[in-house]
Amino acid sequence: MKRLAALLLLPALLLAGAACAAPAAPPAVHSERLDAFLDQVEDSNAGIGSVSIFRNGREVYARRFGQKQLTGVSYNADTTYQIASVTKMVTAILAFKLIEEGRLSLDDRLSKWLPDIPSAQAITIANLLEHTSGLGNFAIKDGTVWVVDRVSEQAILDEIRKQGVSFAPGQDTVYSNSGYLLLRMILEKQSGHTYAERVAQDIAAPLGLRNFVSAGIPQPDTFLSYAYKGGWAAIKDIDYSNVVGVGDIAGTPHDLNLLITGLFQQKILRQASLQQMIPSPGKGWGRGLAAFPYGERHFLGHGGDVPGSHSRVIYNPDDGTAIAYSTNGERIPTNDFLATIVGLAYGEDVAFPVVK
Repeated sequence: MKRLAALLLLPALLLAGAACAAPAAPPAVHSERLDAFLDQVEDSNAGIGSVSIFRNGREVYARRFGQKQLTGVSYNADTTYQIASVTKMVTAILAFKLIEEGRLSLDDRLSKWLPDIPSAQAITIANLLEHTSGLGNFAIKDGTVWVVDRVSEQAILDEIRKQGVSFAPGQDTVYSNSGYLLLRMILEKQSGHTYAERVAQDIAAPLGLRNFVSAGIPQPDTFLSYAYKGGWAAIKDIDYSNVVGVGDIAGTPHDLNLLITGLFQQKILRQASLQQMIPSPGKGWGRGLAAFPYGERHFLGHGGDVPGSHSRVIYNPDDGTAIAYSTNGERIPTNDFLATIVGLAYGEDVAFPVVK
């Protein structure tokens, strides 16, 4: 269980920033090599999931892999995956929508809504968005993931208070699930709508995301999480009602690419807001977006991991390429898998990773 605790709702750690630029023509997607790689993944039971690649708003490659290895599981193109902490990118977008409407400010203090949280007088909305609040990870209690069964919001708040802060707000950057849970609560209080309602009306509807929903409303068919033990076996994951706004949304890789492409095409936020989400040069984290450098290429996006499901969605502002990848079972490290997909998406002759 401690190993699972280390995975819970953590995205890839990132090392470099990137700036927006006019899209340039990228190399053609290496479809045949992508198919060969995913055939190998499927045939060796190395993973089960889906990949989608967009260029300038249009899907140019899509592939499901490994699901046929599951026994007694029905699915179709609309079956969703738990996208885990990619949810945080959505929460950040919703925060900036309220900022654009003048109903929230980056300088607002946490104490305005939750005065009894440690350092509430000093923690700002900006701190919550950029992981500089000093707050910790409510999902891990006494070294164990304890949110596998439904718990009360009061119990979660009690755990956040108990954990306190590890540094003064703004003095360091440490990924915080607690910070985003409190941010979601603030968004609900300030908007007068549930998080699920905001996702539906401000994200899914304008972008045409047909299968993209928060745990706060009935979800469409969603893949269970699996682990490989001589065959794929379903495992118990967290209860997603415990992580609303933090890691609860279900969607498809196609939805994720529509989301991040729509964000960079200013379909849901203004350019000024998008710029504030992007990490500063040399920084891994921004306010809802993180840097994913691959050699000379610099992507922006978010990742998410829970014990059985993993997702990444990244966008290259230099050429309009978006890549989304979701699994509900994997034996190749997520970041190795994504690095391979990136290389093949740009026509590179990369070596395929192997099962470890």
